[in-house]
Order: sequence, then C-alpha cells, then structure tokens
Amino acid sequence: MSSEGKKLSNIIILGVSFMFIFTAFQSCGNIAQTVITNLNNTDFHGSGYTSMSIIYGVLSASNLISPSLVAIVGPQFSMVVSGVFYSLYIAVFIQPATWAFYTASVLIGIAAAVLWTAQGNCLTENSDENTIGRNSGIFWALLQCSLIFGNLYIYFAWQGKTHISESDRRTVFIALTVISLVGTVLFFLIRKQEDTKAPGDDDSTNEILGESSSARNKMMRAVAAFKKSITLSFTKEMLLLSVTTAYTGLVLTFFSGVYGTCIGAVNRFGSEEKSLIGLSGIFIGVGEILGGGIFGLLSKKSRSGRNPVVMLGILVHFIAFYLIFFNMPNDAPIAPMEGTDQVAYMIPSKEVAMLCSFLLGLGDSCFNTQLLSILGFLYSEDSAPAFAIFKFVQSICAAVAYFYSNYFLLQWQLLIMVIVGFFGTITFFTVEWGAAAALAARGSDYSSI
Repeated sequence: MSSEGKKLSNIIILGVSFMFIFTAFQSCGNIAQTVITNLNNTDFHGSGYTSMSIIYGVLSASNLISPSLVAIVGPQFSMVVSGVFYSLYIAVFIQPATWAFYTASVLIGIAAAVLWTAQGNCLTENSDENTIGRNSGIFWALLQCSLIFGNLYIYFAWQGKTHISESDRRTVFIALTVISLVGTVLFFLIRKQEDTKAPGDDDSTNEILGESSSARNKMMRAVAAFKKSITLSFTKEMLLLSVTTAYTGLVLTFFSGVYGTCIGAVNRFGSEEKSLIGLSGIFIGVGEILGGGIFGLLSKKSRSGRNPVVMLGILVHFIAFYLIFFNMPNDAPIAPMEGTDQVAYMIPSKEVAMLCSFLLGLGDSCFNTQLLSILGFLYSEDSAPAFAIFKFVQSICAAVAYFYSNYFLLQWQLLIMVIVGFFGTITFFTVEWGAAAALAARGSDYSSI
C-alpha cells in the first residue's frame, strides 16, 4: 500500500475507533441525567450535570500536561489507555455508587485530555496541507456516527417507558461498556508513519535529541511540548480561535446533555418523552454526519475557504435556538423527576424538537470540521500542543456550562450561546482571512485549505 493509502487507512481506523468509544460515551452522557433522576430515591445521590462539569473541568486542566504525556508514550498507546478509562466510566452505571461515579469522572477527565491531544497529533501526522480538510471531514463524519447507533438502541429499548428500571439500566450500560472496549482495541490497528516528529518537537529540538528513545530524551521532549503549549496559547491566532472554541464547548454541553434532558422532562410528549431522548440523539448525529461529509469530504471543491461554512453553522444554530425557545418550557433543564407541565410560546411539538436536534448537529459539524482543519493547517509542526489548547478551552467552557445548567433556566442558556457564538464567528473570520493571505503569499491555491 502506498504512503498516502496508509495515511488514509489510519484516518479511517482512527474515526471508526472513536465512533465505537463515543457511541458508548455520548449515549451515556445523553441519558445520564435521566437515569440518575430515576436513581435519586435510592442511596445514590449523584448528578449527571455535576459529573460532566467535573469531567470537563479536569479535562481542561489536564490539557496543560497532555502534550507531554503523549510525547513520552506516543499517540497510539495514549489513545489505548484513555479508551480503557472511558470504558470504566461507563461501567460505573451498571451498579452506580456516588463515590465511584465522581472518582470515575475525575479519571475520565484526564483520559479525555490525553485522548484528544493524541487524536489531533495522529490526524495531523497522517495529513498534509492538501488533505487536512478531507481527513478532518472523514474523521468527523465517522465520529458522529456514534450518535446514531447508541441512541437508536435507546429509542427502541425505552419506547413507551416513563420510568427506567434497574434491569433496563444494566442492559444498556453493559452493552455500552463492551462497545467502548471494542473501539479501544481498534487503536492497535493504526500503523506508525515513518519520519514523523514527536509531539512538541521542532527542528532544533530534533538536532539535540536525535533518535534516542532514552528516558532522559523523552523527558526533554515532554518539557519541550509543555513549553510549546504555553507559547502557542498566547499567539494572536490561538487567542482569536479560542473564542470560537469556547462557543463549541457551550454547544457541546447543550446538545449532549441539556437538550436531551429538556425533551425527557416535557410531560406533554406523553409516554414517548424518554424514548425521544434517543431519537433526538439520532437526529443530532444525522446533522453531524451530513455536515462532516459535505464540508469535509467535498472541501476540495470549495474555492471560498472555511468562512462560508462557519457562517452557515452560526445561522443554523440561531434558527435552532429560536425554535427551541418557542418550543421548550423554560424550566425544562432543571425540572424534577416528575417532569414539567409548563408550556412555552407554543404547544411542545415533537417534530420541531427533532428538527432542532438536526440543526444543532449540522451547525456543530460546521464549526468543528473547520476548527480541526484550520488548526491542522496553521500548526502542522506543533499539532499536539495546538490541539491540547483547543480541547483546554473547549472543555473548560463545557465544564462551566454544565455547572450553570443545574441552575439556569433555558432562556438564559440560549442567550449565552447566542452572544458567544456571534463573537466566535467574527474571530474565526479574522484568523481565516489571515490564513488566506499567508497562503496567497506562498503562491498556493486558497481552495487547497
């Protein structure tokens, strides 16, 4: 197989591995608060929102050291170990205990930082200036297939149920744990590329370190990766992109946890309210996959760069937020176990709710595929530190959003996303215009990015 064929094969394996792991994890996150609400009359006293806030808070802090860890053990082994911790977190729901739940939340936060830093490094190592857009799209589309399969099972398994029994819970989470482990094993199939740099290396560092794999040299690479992360985080481009990244963190929280909880709390949906959580996840996944396919795989045919895609993403999200504001009761995110009988500005519609799920996924894919693409383009030599900063900002904003989701009514959550999304779009445009100018100065075709 040619070198290009091996790289494409690695991207596909990477995407499929993430698809299995996040089929389990995203399905877990989508139903966690609903399942926990049904447990709160037992000895279990955890909160799904609090758990996610812990996960993303620890994840954000761990991104400061994740490039160093990836530099020491390599991206492949980093992803394998991280996948094991994802599986352990999901397995906690088989027989929940409050202490185990929150301990696992801390551990998976560390694992997630390492996993996504290694993913960014692997994506960049197997791409170049001309293929980064295509490969980002392939990876994103495969990753978001995860929203289809797990939620499809939940939709049919929970059809007509208003209460989640112990047997239902155990069956779902045993299956999700096995699926996560399958994805972890698939990481072993990724083949290493020849003559690739370790995370955090630059030319001068390579001259000092050579090819030695001694413990001392690995530590030097780890320190170099950490210093590079600090340096990159204060560059103009990274600071501007951080506003866009912050928006994706807020949206991630909303569609992966809050919106499903809102749907499951609306009593006017009747006996379908719990199964609709799974159906909502499916429509989010369809939007994500469609966006990844169109804006990633077909990126080579676009001569306008990334800005039109991001503009489409923010318009789609604003439409979704407007419809959600009119369709969902204001107290839905913080409704008690009995749900809410309140009505917003229209009688809650299942069709409108599912349309909004699709729009949330489509808009999210617009932002994330273009962020992955521009980071891989701007920081091809420093991919691990760059992606670590990306996940640091995204996850800390997700942690903050999960925290305030315990208290804020729906209207305030939507308003926060509108404001941050508006400014995030403007800052992305600024960086993209700068990238286009730099590419033009090098005599390259703008459509290649």
